[in-house]
Amino acid sequence: MSSQPYDPGNEGAKMGFADAMSYGDYLKLDTLLDQQHPHSTAPDEMLFIIQHQTSELWMKLAIHEMSQARDALIAGDTSQMFKMLARVSRIFEQLNNAWDVLRTMTPADYTTFREALGPSSGFQSYQYRMIEYVLGNRNPNMLKPHEHVPDVHKLLSDELARPSFYDEVVRLLFRTVDGHEDHVPAPQLMSPHAAVPEIQARWKTVYENVDTFWTMYDLAEKLVDLEDYFRRWRFNHVTTVERVIGFKRGTGGTSGVQYLRKMLSVELFPELWHLRGEL
Repeated sequence: MSSQPYDPGNEGAKMGFADAMSYGDYLKLDTLLDQQHPHSTAPDEMLFIIQHQTSELWMKLAIHEMSQARDALIAGDTSQMFKMLARVSRIFEQLNNAWDVLRTMTPADYTTFREALGPSSGFQSYQYRMIEYVLGNRNPNMLKPHEHVPDVHKLLSDELARPSFYDEVVRLLFRTVDGHEDHVPAPQLMSPHAAVPEIQARWKTVYENVDTFWTMYDLAEKLVDLEDYFRRWRFNHVTTVERVIGFKRGTGGTSGVQYLRKMLSVELFPELWHLRGEL
């Protein structure tokens, strides 16, 4: 065994980057790693910032993949859509795992820097709102926190003006089961998607004739899988907040845990959950 330090350069690895793009250059690491600026001297504020910044990065990827999945669905490329939906579920798994790290912060730790947050709060995340809007949980009232940023407000408003991903799925559902789209319910553009009996009836047909409608059955289960991870993310958020601040009001003025618990009752694809009691 050699006593000399291992040198990858001896095997051909490039070791000098004065004239070439390095790993750090490609990822813009100098910029990325210079975005953590605590507003207090509390050690745990760095954890809090990085937890939320990394979550925003995962949400950015989720939005990218869901946008691509919707485009693939509209284009009839179901194979690509399935791949992207599976990836989104794994992204939410990563978001869920991140709560385990934040839960290492105790109530005493959090109180040392909570005042430094001012009125900022996670419910103001426009990327989280975009995820909900794309999937079909559409509350126009939640545009208000973004009125001070015109580009973001327009981005969210434009999403509300177009059919959600689930609306496009419903179109495919009726086209597959009925053979046409003559009776497709109008998209619920400006309100959370509420269960529609006609949609649930078509899904029931799919589940009772799996061999005939295998593609739609497979899509339905991928949607249920995605919402399952999404619900766990919300649940982990609730339990983490309750563990750290109890029933105090949120920094953004919400009722805190009570507000988050209300969000647990939201169903993204209600027909897919309700029909299970009929099978």
